[in-house]
Amino acid sequence: MKNKISELLHQMKPIILDGAMATEIEKQGIVIDSELWSASVIHDNPASIKKVHLDYFHAGADVATTNTYQATMAGFQQSGYTEQEAATMIKKAVEIAIESRTEFWESLSEEQRKKRPFPLIAGSVGPYGAYLADGSEYTGDYTLNDAGYKQFHQSRMQLLKEAGSDVFAFETLPNFHEAQVLAELLQNEYPDDEAWLSFSISRDGQLCDGTPLSEAAAYFNSNDQITAIGVNCTALTRITSAIETIRNATNKPIIVYPNSGEHYNPIKKIWQAPKKLPSFGSLSKEWFDAGASLIGGCCRTTPEDIRQIAEWARD
Repeated sequence: MKNKISELLHQMKPIILDGAMATEIEKQGIVIDSELWSASVIHDNPASIKKVHLDYFHAGADVATTNTYQATMAGFQQSGYTEQEAATMIKKAVEIAIESRTEFWESLSEEQRKKRPFPLIAGSVGPYGAYLADGSEYTGDYTLNDAGYKQFHQSRMQLLKEAGSDVFAFETLPNFHEAQVLAELLQNEYPDDEAWLSFSISRDGQLCDGTPLSEAAAYFNSNDQITAIGVNCTALTRITSAIETIRNATNKPIIVYPNSGEHYNPIKKIWQAPKKLPSFGSLSKEWFDAGASLIGGCCRTTPEDIRQIAEWARD
């Protein structure tokens, strides 16, 4: 198996990931408050997705994560789309990312191309809890048997692969059992492909379902197809200690992409930022020094945050 993440790390370290998709779409004046969330614009406004990908590439991202976190066959069909329409939209999300990469790369001079690697397309595979749209991707409080998880995830994975994703991004996973099934599915159905595995954690030492992060990371250490392990969609303040925990449990590259540091106020229905918070750039350098080698952002992060990583990482 060709390890694309490892190859990229040999060219540049750290690998710079992109940031939030949904809030950048909303900044374009688009409402995405349905159960499909940002996946709704694959059909309604695909140009908005392309703009976000391009903004992140220009900011310094080495990876475009497809807008498929909330895009599932079951979710689209539940919202009234046919099976064929659902499949077309999932593949379309990958095609948009690839088109964005091509347009970006062709815009660079030969000298500029020497200073950065050719970007990867990561096919986002969100947890079953995201499809439920009840916040359970942050609790892990759901249960399917192995067959149920495989049926839910395989259809999307197959479409992501057919459309041209370079790697899978198993992300925001709060449920250890679900992560195990995804790794088994990868091994049995996609033996020549790789994935990064990124957990959703509620506390420094635990997945949201209560599984110790050290146990979860160690479990996948011998799986050659899981080519990076880490955490995402969690507080900035949890990242350094999470890196230390993972570093002691695995020798794989560590991936981190936390939220912006803002907190959602359910009373005022607004995001609020702490009064004092170090810059994303300085924090990301701290994470790199602690052992992370793939670094980006999740909810509420912006191209400016990614640019701050590039400023020190590509100096």
